[in-house]
Amino acid sequence: MPQCGFSRASIQILGLQGVDPEKFAAVNVLENHEIRQGIKEYSNWPTIPQLYVNKEFIGGCDILVSMHQSGELTDLLYKEKVLVPSPEDED
Repeated sequence: MPQCGFSRASIQILGLQGVDPEKFAAVNVLENHEIRQGIKEYSNWPTIPQLYVNKEFIGGCDILVSMHQSGELTDLLYKEKVLVPSPEDED
């Protein structure tokens, strides 16, 4: 369970989008200072949480919310095949 409101919002958005739990991983960066600082340096993004889709950095919670509201996130997640398959997809 996320300890941060921004992380909780990000997880809720991914759930609303229908991200397949088998294709999702979360890391509690509060448990390890080196990981917490390292991820900020790696992405050159100052805040956490950070969303990566198929190893590509997408952005933080603010970007995720904006993309969700515009529909852009739905398109990206569908294109990257990380959503739970719908019955139409299985045909």
